Amino acid sequence: QVQLAESGGGLVQAGGSLRLSCATSGIRFSIRTMDWYRQAPGKQRELAATITIDGRTTYADFVKGRFTISRDNGKNTVYLQMNSLQPEDTAIYYCNVKSMTNSPLYPWGQGTQVTVSS
Repeated sequence: QVQLAESGGGLVQAGGSLRLSCATSGIRFSIRTMDWYRQAPGKQRELAATITIDGRTTYADFVKGRFTISRDNGKNTVYLQMNSLQPEDTAIYYCNVKSMTNSPLYPWGQGTQVTVSS
C-alpha cells in the first residue's frame, strides 16, 4: 500500500522559513522522480519543484531561488526547504511520484498546511 505522508507545515511570518518532509512507503523510492505541489485556497494544484533519481532539480518560477527540494533515499523521504516565505505561498503542500506522463502517479496524501502571515 502506497503512503505519502507530508509534514512540517505551520504558521510563519513573511520572510520566515519552513522545512517540509514527505515520508513515503510502498514505493521503490530510489527509482522515482518526486514532485512537490501546492494548492492555494480557491486555486488549482500546481507543481512547485521536482527532483530526479540522480538529484537533478527543477523549480516553478514562483519558488525559484527561495525553495530547495532534496531527497534521502535511505529514508524514502523527500524534503522542501522553503525560505523567504511570502503570504502568497500560503497553501496546502503535497508530494507525489511523477509518472511517465509527468502527472501525479498516486492518490494524494493529506498534505501539510503552510500559512504565511504578513
